[in-house]
Amino acid sequence: MAVSGMNLFGTGIEEGLAIARRVDPKYRPVWDGRAPAEQAALAWYFLPHGSSKPTLGPIRPRVIKWYCPFADQREFPSGHRYCINVYTGCEHQCEYCYVSGYASMDAQPKENFPRLLQKDLEDLERFDVPPAPLHLSNSTDPFQPLEVNFGHARLALEQVLAHRNRFTTVTVLTKNPMLAVSRNYIDLFSSLVELPTDHPRREEFAQTGQPGFCIEVSLAFWRDEARAVYEHNAPSVQDRIEGIRAIRAAGIPLALRIDPLFPRSPFGEGSIRTLADFGLTEAQTLDDLANMVRFAKEVNAHYVVYSAAKIVQPRSRPLSDTMRAMRQAYEFLAAPQRLIFRGGAWRLPADVVNSQIVKPFLDVCRREGIPARHCKHNLLGTL
Repeated sequence: MAVSGMNLFGTGIEEGLAIARRVDPKYRPVWDGRAPAEQAALAWYFLPHGSSKPTLGPIRPRVIKWYCPFADQREFPSGHRYCINVYTGCEHQCEYCYVSGYASMDAQPKENFPRLLQKDLEDLERFDVPPAPLHLSNSTDPFQPLEVNFGHARLALEQVLAHRNRFTTVTVLTKNPMLAVSRNYIDLFSSLVELPTDHPRREEFAQTGQPGFCIEVSLAFWRDEARAVYEHNAPSVQDRIEGIRAIRAAGIPLALRIDPLFPRSPFGEGSIRTLADFGLTEAQTLDDLANMVRFAKEVNAHYVVYSAAKIVQPRSRPLSDTMRAMRQAYEFLAAPQRLIFRGGAWRLPADVVNSQIVKPFLDVCRREGIPARHCKHNLLGTL
């Protein structure tokens, strides 16, 4: 049972509110409008309350962390939500991975992960932090091969289940659904779908039909030829298809991430230029996209998630030959405009993204009757 902040700290709510008043203005919206006890609980959990700095950011938790420590809540209102990255780096080594722009891609377990996980869960209970969505994982695949040896994703989900009232929706993102199937994670997924009878949000979820768990499987390519170029070490297309079918057959809520979306040949009306002209393998034809959307419909995916691919500048190395060639293709596609460099990545101008990349994909989704969510809106809409 949770111990309230008032019982634990004596004047804990007042002390917590004093800490909350020092929060960095860019995170302030998460505290605004909440009851005093909730503001205090969030301050005790997220803010470094032993710090003497006049302005505080959410950096204190060990592994159950603030969803995005870089995001200004006034521009990216993600609210109070958590992320557990169960490993550091990722063995898939995808060419387009956005994580390479801010973290090492060398895959390894986190030191003392089980102990640190337990400490964070104890803090959630003793500070009586209100429930919030949990994402696992956004900067590393929880079901990469490391999981076979260390089992940290299983441990995290088991512990989340044991403390289920501290979380609302639990979302797992992976390129390797077959690992979860082959190692019998299905029962664990099933147990996370329904909120406990004493969960404070249970009635709301029941009324809206919102499941308490969803696995989002990334399937950006339909041909393994393309997958092998852009996702060198990730599971094959067929392996993912088999895993997705098995998960859905078990009744687990699932979404398909056809994400990211790449330019398609030829480039623009009247153009004869193709990705091959830049030494690149065709990533996603319109037929590929149609096949993936139809597959989403076949397995009764709740929705598909999309975003346009960015050219990410890795933190500690030059662009790969593949992504250097893709940047050249982007420059041609954007002309006479220039690429936009923001957040450590080159992006196509919005009008080019919408007309050349996103609109044809959304047309396919509409024809097939599959809801499509941009990745940002999908995140912000998670309850």
